[in-house]
Amino acid sequence: MNVYDLITDYLNDEKDALIPLLTWFLNRVMEQEALEQSGAQKYQRTEYRKALRNGYRDRTLTSRHGELELRKPQFREFPFETKVFDKYSRTEKAIENAIVESYIQGVSTRKVEKIIAQLGVENISRSRVSRIAQELDEKVNEFLNKPIESQMRYLFVDATYFKIREGVRYLNKPMFIVAGVNEEGYREILGARIADSEDAMFWEDFFSDLKERGLKGVELVVSDGHKGIQKAIQTSFIGSSWQMCHVHFIRTVLKKVPKKYHKQVTEKLKEILEDAGKIPELVQEMDVPGVRKAADTIERFKDSLNNYQAFPEEHWKRIRTTNIMERINKELKRRSKVVGAFPNQEALMRLGVSILIDMNEEWLTGNRYLNMDL
Repeated sequence: MNVYDLITDYLNDEKDALIPLLTWFLNRVMEQEALEQSGAQKYQRTEYRKALRNGYRDRTLTSRHGELELRKPQFREFPFETKVFDKYSRTEKAIENAIVESYIQGVSTRKVEKIIAQLGVENISRSRVSRIAQELDEKVNEFLNKPIESQMRYLFVDATYFKIREGVRYLNKPMFIVAGVNEEGYREILGARIADSEDAMFWEDFFSDLKERGLKGVELVVSDGHKGIQKAIQTSFIGSSWQMCHVHFIRTVLKKVPKKYHKQVTEKLKEILEDAGKIPELVQEMDVPGVRKAADTIERFKDSLNNYQAFPEEHWKRIRTTNIMERINKELKRRSKVVGAFPNQEALMRLGVSILIDMNEEWLTGNRYLNMDL
């Protein structure tokens, strides 16, 4: 298909034609890069040629519009370099590092050799793994220690669980991510840390690190119901409020309710989340055998369900849950699926933070999340 057809399709159906148009454009960019690096057109005989072409390697590029199937030129004499994949190179290197490190340490799955071949990884060695790890660690540490230059009125905390090897055991450990909304209304990822425990001391240390980097102005922290985080917020952000995420609250209550009552109880929970005045009535109604533990849970969180209402009403929908983190968690799970179990915590941090760096760039250059002038 020629460029005229691509443009015509785009004008007729923007959504479906955008991926073919982007694919064509980025392939053309790489062809131009190949011309400049080799010093000659394909099949051109000239004394200025620096390298011979060696076909193509199919590469997938994840864009905000979907997966692009690209053709990356190859040279015989030296590696072809392109700016097209620069933004995604951190994540790809992190995936490669985790897989190869698993392979070397003997903790990989049966599919690992096939995966390595698909990634085009050659000359596997400890020195290569060490070099990649060092490059990634520098980028990870730079991101996790960068100054926080804007005030963050709203803070969001959520976790995703990963399987990590410790000795001969595999443990599920949470990676906690903290994000905020800056003064201009843009989302920003502020930090990430793997937790061995979730007590107050862990959170006080985590929040202290964020404050040392410049975090200030916090008025509302939104998270799930871990006791440690609640206590740490009281001491770390004096004068701020804690908001129990509504989605996590409903899930927590339903765990204490027989499945046959889930639909009925969910409807009642949604009512009290809109009108706090109905909470005592629901607690009394559920203070009966079979659902008494659910009533205790509602009682425990009742003072933290409606704190979001102290802020501009236009913000309510986005500050009463941790849904801001939903896409982050899905992307972390999707990109780490190929790795399976991580050989150690460092490998998880390299991959996880590499993904966070890319997503943070999208957030800061994308649409404004909240109007902070209200």
